[in-house]
Amino acid sequence: MLDVITFGSATKDIFLRAKQFLIGDFKVDHFKKEILLPLGLKIDIKDIYFHSGGGGTNVAATLARQGLKVAYCGTIGQDWLGKEILNDLKKRKIETRFVFKTKRAPTNLSVIFSTPKERTILVYKGASNEVGDNFILERLKKTKWFYLAPLAGKWLKIFPKIVDFAKKNKIKVMANPGHSQLKISTKKLYPLLKKIDILLLNLEEAKFLIRNFSLKSDKLIKEIRKIYPGILIITNGKERVFLVKDNKIFSALPRKVKIVDKTGAGDAFGAGFLAEFIKTNGNLRKSLKFAILNSTSCLKKWGAKEGIL
Repeated sequence: MLDVITFGSATKDIFLRAKQFLIGDFKVDHFKKEILLPLGLKIDIKDIYFHSGGGGTNVAATLARQGLKVAYCGTIGQDWLGKEILNDLKKRKIETRFVFKTKRAPTNLSVIFSTPKERTILVYKGASNEVGDNFILERLKKTKWFYLAPLAGKWLKIFPKIVDFAKKNKIKVMANPGHSQLKISTKKLYPLLKKIDILLLNLEEAKFLIRNFSLKSDKLIKEIRKIYPGILIITNGKERVFLVKDNKIFSALPRKVKIVDKTGAGDAFGAGFLAEFIKTNGNLRKSLKFAILNSTSCLKKWGAKEGIL
């Protein structure tokens, strides 16, 4: 019997660090700055790092390191990047029997341009958008929890089926839905959310969920409680974190830390919360504390998995 099966992307992350990336003051949509790469020039790279990433594998890494029996369910390409990700999962003692390989697309790849103040990520969403030809939900019965990281592509159609399957088979669900999932019509999305035990959102996602971007935290929580009765967690970067269960609201401030890299901090928070929640039989205070500690530790090192506790 597994403790958790995680769903989501598996990615190879390449970090490029340089002093010469130019930071512009142009406003594009809601972004205040741009990283500029002048055309026709060579830019010297100070450092380069290679790490594995992706929401599904990032979460699995923390859970496994905390001593839980965890499996990752997702898709990689039949290429050398896929092999590296698979080997990394095995080294971390993450079960790989639900990892699917596809010829339809290469393994996901992200290139992160990083400066001391800002970063820009180029994302290729390939194999992780594909669903394995031999994917059968019935094979996933023997677990206590599902963790649903952001899902896209063909997995988006499977998302409701996974939640319904979990409810039917008494498997608990923690979900950190991405924008693709939150874009589902509210008539379909809201009933689906009620079947989820723990819902993790950042502030932007929380506002998008109720289609209102002007509400402050207290009113935002009240509106979400109208459609979602389970354990609700709303993060906001270095600002206060809110956790809501029934009529009780908990909050905490993340620790101040010198940030090296933000990649994977959200996954580290969610995985840290669930790991401690399982180990303490639902102690919310300890779970929230460890979530913050794990995400803070992640911020101190390059890569989504290198700093996890």
